[in-house]
Parts: sequence; C-alpha cells; structure tokens
Amino acid sequence: MTARSWRLALLYALPITTLVLWSFFYWFAIADRYIVFLYYHDMGPLYPDTSPFSIVTSSRYWMAGLVVGGAVMVLYATANWLLGRLVKNYCAPAWWQVWVLCAGPLLVGVPAITMTVNQPTLPAWNAVQVTCATLVGLALALLPGRVAEEHPGQLVLLTFDGLGLTLILLSAIALERVERWLARGAIWYVQGMAANLVAGVILLFIVTGVIAWRRWPIPGATAVFATGLCVAYLLMPLAHHVGFTDGYYYISDLDNFFARNVALQIAIWLSAAVLAVGLTWLRVRLAARRASLQ
Repeated sequence: MTARSWRLALLYALPITTLVLWSFFYWFAIADRYIVFLYYHDMGPLYPDTSPFSIVTSSRYWMAGLVVGGAVMVLYATANWLLGRLVKNYCAPAWWQVWVLCAGPLLVGVPAITMTVNQPTLPAWNAVQVTCATLVGLALALLPGRVAEEHPGQLVLLTFDGLGLTLILLSAIALERVERWLARGAIWYVQGMAANLVAGVILLFIVTGVIAWRRWPIPGATAVFATGLCVAYLLMPLAHHVGFTDGYYYISDLDNFFARNVALQIAIWLSAAVLAVGLTWLRVRLAARRASLQ
C-alpha cells in the first residue's frame, strides 16, 4: 500500500471517527436516555425488567454501535460511488486501512464517553461490549466502499442478495420463540416468520435467475454472506432507528436482530454461510450449462 492510499484512508477515517464519537456522545451525554434506551419502558410481561442494566436495556448500548455502523456504511458507500463517477483515476482505499486508522481513537473514545458521562455511567464490561460491537460493525460498514466505486451494479445485485439472506436470518432467530407463540395462540407470528423465510428464499432465486438471464458476473460466496451481515446487522438497525420508532429515535434491543440462544445464533450464521456457498455453486453451474448449450 502506498503513502497516497494511507493519506486517502486518513481523509475518510477522520470524519468517520468524528461521526461515531459524536453519535455516542449525543446518545449518552445529551439525549434523554429514558427515550434513547427506553429506561423503565413497559414492554409487557415477557420483558418485566427494563432498568438501565437489565439484559434487554444493556443490549441497546452495544446495538448503538451497529446503528452508527449502518450510518457509516451508507455514507461511505455513497461517497465512494460519487467519487468513482466524478474523479478520474479515483481508487477507494482498502477497507482495513480506514478501519485501522479509526480503531485507535475509538478504542479510547467509546469507553471514555460511555464510562464517564451522564448517569448511569457504564461499567467496564458494558463499555467493552459497546466498543467491540462498534469496531465489528465498522469493519462490515467499510466493506462495500470499493465495490461501490468499482462495480456499483454488482453492489445493487449484492444488496438484493443481502436482503434475501436478511429475511432468512431474521426469521430464523424466531425459532426460539415458536413454542411461546403457540402457547399463547399467536399462530399469526409463526405464519409471519414462515412467510418471511419463504420470501427470502424466493428473492435469492429471483436474483439467481436474473444473473443467469443477463449473464452478469457471479458474486462470490464470501461477498454474498458478508452483504447479508451488512444488511441484517447494520442497515436494518439503522432503518429501525430512523424510520420505525414513532419519531422517538430509540435504539433497538437485541431481540429484533439476534437469538438469545448462542448456539442457535451460531447455527443460523453457519447455515447462512452454507446457503451462500450453495447459491454461488448453483449460479456457476447454471452459467456453465448455458455456455455449453451455445
């Protein structure tokens, strides 16, 4: 990597770091925490404890790192797309260069904010969770930048793939709630989960058909899986925060996006990875078959 690429990475790292730290300072020091993190909010009998350090409220702290990661992803991809169209010979920096330059200040700044400002301040363990989620979210957020600059059409295609995987990922986490829903007679929740799962599979097959029909380049399995993570865990939390909180702009809790059962969540991720590999294999086979028939 050249010194020029590091300078360009620094030009991105400075506003990104500023955005992330300002977002945390706003949420933790300025905004009303009873709204942002829904302290003591009545969530019904299934969530009786919504005090500042309950399981559900504590998850809102680290989910904030994914929300701001979603904002970074949208802005960073848009900036690289624009510069790729407007600036001759523009080349986006490698994602890890920007991440490395952001990581140092965030490792210091995020704990410093969350552990010192307003009340209640976060204990060290909660601050570690927030910092780790922020850094992981930022790594995902920076991945689409170069694709947006070099192959914007492929990014659109990957986004639909990611949306299909997201419908599957976010439906699968509901498996741990099916028994509870059935016990309450809430069959419509189960039906909704199944409908989203089927819709995700259908969307992935539609994209596969379009790729075969148009003879477009086939995205790799890693890119498909990574895009699914970006959409499910960055874009969706951001969309929820901005558009589905009735104007209060609170941070979602983990139950909207993750399973509480760790083994189930890992199994869901592994299944999504296998699906991405299988989908890529199918697309390659279809392309080869079409080529052999000509």
